Amino acid sequence: MCIVICELESEAVTPVIHNRKAYHEFFVLESVECGIELRGTEVKSLRQGKVNLKDAWCSVDGEVYVKGMHISPYEQGNRFNEDPMRPRRLLLHKREIQRLGLEVKRQGLTLIPLKLYFVRGRAKLEIGLCKGKKLHDKRAVAADKESRRTIDRAAKSLM
Repeated sequence: MCIVICELESEAVTPVIHNRKAYHEFFVLESVECGIELRGTEVKSLRQGKVNLKDAWCSVDGEVYVKGMHISPYEQGNRFNEDPMRPRRLLLHKREIQRLGLEVKRQGLTLIPLKLYFVRGRAKLEIGLCKGKKLHDKRAVAADKESRRTIDRAAKSLM
């Protein structure tokens, strides 16, 4: 009798892109991982890192769509390339869609794409439920960051 022990592989997460502008412009209250519906050569472009999330946002109306996300056409894709700016459907459970839709309508929040990465060969998009920052909030965050840097420099020089 042969006993086979299976070890669970840790989920191999391959990062593609981060939306740093979102963290500067918004307070991220909550984040949700969801799948993204892609066609043909879009996946190959994603693997090459040719995607821009800077001006992207999500809309909720029965389904969740990401709009404003630019995936550059694949170089060897010829006629099979899709429109780079087309809205792409996000794959979420019905209850998640309803909950996010209520949060967006009730509290005036926004859904912003934060990260795009691959998990076990499947493209995943992390979207955040965000609230916009005011100018004084951005200044306070920058001042905190600068003070932390000076403290770290001083501590490093003492060692």
